Amino acid sequence: MDVVVLAGGFGTRLRPWTEGRAKPLLPVLDKTLLERVVECVPLDMIDRVVIAAGYSVDEMQTFFDSSDLPFEVIISIEDEPLGTGGAISKSYQHLKGEGPVLILNGDLVSSVNVSDLLNHHNEKNALATLSLWHVDDPSRFGVCGLDKSGMITKFQEKPEPGTEFSNLINAGCYLIEREVLASLSSERHSMERTVFPEIAKTGKMAGLEFKGYFVDAGTPLSFIEATQVCISNQRFTIGFSEGDNWFYDRNFHSLSQISGSSISSGVKIGESCEIIDCVILSGAVIGDNCKLTRCLIGQSSTINSSSEISDRVIGHNEIV
Repeated sequence: MDVVVLAGGFGTRLRPWTEGRAKPLLPVLDKTLLERVVECVPLDMIDRVVIAAGYSVDEMQTFFDSSDLPFEVIISIEDEPLGTGGAISKSYQHLKGEGPVLILNGDLVSSVNVSDLLNHHNEKNALATLSLWHVDDPSRFGVCGLDKSGMITKFQEKPEPGTEFSNLINAGCYLIEREVLASLSSERHSMERTVFPEIAKTGKMAGLEFKGYFVDAGTPLSFIEATQVCISNQRFTIGFSEGDNWFYDRNFHSLSQISGSSISSGVKIGESCEIIDCVILSGAVIGDNCKLTRCLIGQSSTINSSSEISDRVIGHNEIV
């Protein structure tokens, strides 16, 4: 099938990591965030991946031209923000397969089973089928009312707290028939606000709840969580895990205390440090007696000795 990844955002919440860099190319352990997003799709189901993007397009194009990914990658360029609906409509010209198209939000790291989703979609003869996840507070998401037959009866985008009718949310992975995509407006609009509610009214929208994990890796804390989820579920082929940490270099050695963190290639950590729930990118140097908590440490950055930092994003090549 064709896969469309919605990656049109600027990654503002992950700045300064995303200043001049494409968020989909940020590393989550040994793969890019984009590869993590697509990882939920069995490789024998993918013909091509279309990335709907409007920022750092040249960087992404260079990366994919030189990569050896087992599927074709095409970038659908947005000259201006088009919303989810407009972005999907613009990407339609690049689709060549048959059957339903899989749409993925570009921040999503999850355990969703696309094969199960496709089977449910076909069984229900649906126009659209959404993967669903249970949350305690659904006010930041699209809320779905699901009946016993597996059909979505109502869709409500980002309801005011207390007005939601369900705790099942749209988990950012959905199948849509091509006839729906062909009918979408090319103007800026939202699938969640204008398209999904109307399909739900027709009785042709299905939903399937999944278990496991679901992380929207668009904020510093959730990016750390996505990394930790990949460590705990052994989602890497390069490097090794030790306890709740992941290390790229097999010969990495440190006399410091490290927990819940990922340490990329060429990183140096001094003595008597405490590294808690951090993502440290390649080439970073951490001095002695540092305490880092819930930090994103950029590529080739330097943290001077005796620094104590928490809840910060340290830019690439930055000295702190």
